[in-house]
Amino acid sequence: MNTSNKGPLSGVRILDLTSVVLGPLATLTLAGLGAEVIKIEAPEGDNARNAGVMKHAGMGHVFLHNNRGKKSVVLDLKRPEGREALLRLAADADVLISNVRAAAMKRLGLDYETLAGINHRLIYVTANGYSSRGPYADLPAYDDLIQGAVGIPWLMQQYGAPEPCYTPITLADRLTGLHVVYAVNAALFARERTGGGQHVEVSMFESVAHFILADHMGARTFEPPQGPAGYDRLLSPHRRPYKTADGYLCVLIYNDKHWRGFFKGIGHAEQFETDPRFSTQQNRSRNIREVYAWVAETMLTRTTAEWQALLDEADIPHQTVRSIDELLDDPHLLATGFIGEEDHPTEGRVRTLGTPTSWSATPTGTVDPAPRLGEHSASVLREAGYTDDEIEHLVALGAARIAGRA
Repeated sequence: MNTSNKGPLSGVRILDLTSVVLGPLATLTLAGLGAEVIKIEAPEGDNARNAGVMKHAGMGHVFLHNNRGKKSVVLDLKRPEGREALLRLAADADVLISNVRAAAMKRLGLDYETLAGINHRLIYVTANGYSSRGPYADLPAYDDLIQGAVGIPWLMQQYGAPEPCYTPITLADRLTGLHVVYAVNAALFARERTGGGQHVEVSMFESVAHFILADHMGARTFEPPQGPAGYDRLLSPHRRPYKTADGYLCVLIYNDKHWRGFFKGIGHAEQFETDPRFSTQQNRSRNIREVYAWVAETMLTRTTAEWQALLDEADIPHQTVRSIDELLDDPHLLATGFIGEEDHPTEGRVRTLGTPTSWSATPTGTVDPAPRLGEHSASVLREAGYTDDEIEHLVALGAARIAGRA
């Protein structure tokens, strides 16, 4: 939870019925902005609890990073007593977010119509694989599958990979999770105007398809098509960190000012005017593969440090190529507090990630470490009106679970 009760979403209560990455990233972000997030977990817990590196079972690194600032409440929603407990919580909630398939939520009696009947101000957000309006609505969806569905492995091969491959990040999950965040905030704003909640659907396929096609629809934008799909600049085999005489360097020579400065810096100021491949943005775009190939060859002629000095003098953007270990020690991220450390009650000293936003009037506060499974079951149920005896009865029935109990 947000222990300092600060941030632009302070006072907003969210029921989080999501698991793995997409939904937890969204609710992590909302918790970082001050919302109270109650994570509803099945008795076996979020699958991500056992993903990645861990010291103790159920507390893997993926879970630790995506679930800070949340309260863990275990409810077996397949049992009527567990369902009833969720309905009690929903009566006072502002938002419910789920990545459970719509058909399953309906079978559980937890569909939007049912919950809106209990709380007309509730914002009910479903993060689905595919829009309910299309023929894929009931298909299962995971990050790898969506990457394939939107053409990312194909693009990787077009870019030079020997065969189709995924990106080494959970791109579809994380991208869609950010769509969930703005959807929640927009729905909260709409509620301020209308007084009522609504059902908001966010789909992975459409979210990532938009992300891909805005770049790579390319010549297929026009009817009739002006050529093949794909954005040639992004697919150029030389659009990568350039090899220097002793390493690699990321460089973006982008506008006319940059190109004039680059040619002047290497002692060929006249080339900008005399070589039509470089003289205008349109010409560079038309000849982008030749342009990038020429830069790649030129970059081999000096050391990384020599290029950095030249590029600084010409005010041309550049950046070093870092490893993950180097990123963790980045002086800027350490200075801003984005990378920090905390003492976790069970996992000891751990590195943490902050929020990338800052707020002048509603600054965010600190958030608690990721919870143990069922750590907050008793306290949250008490707040919902359950007595200690009633809570014990739920536990005895298997409808709830409290951390530390077998």
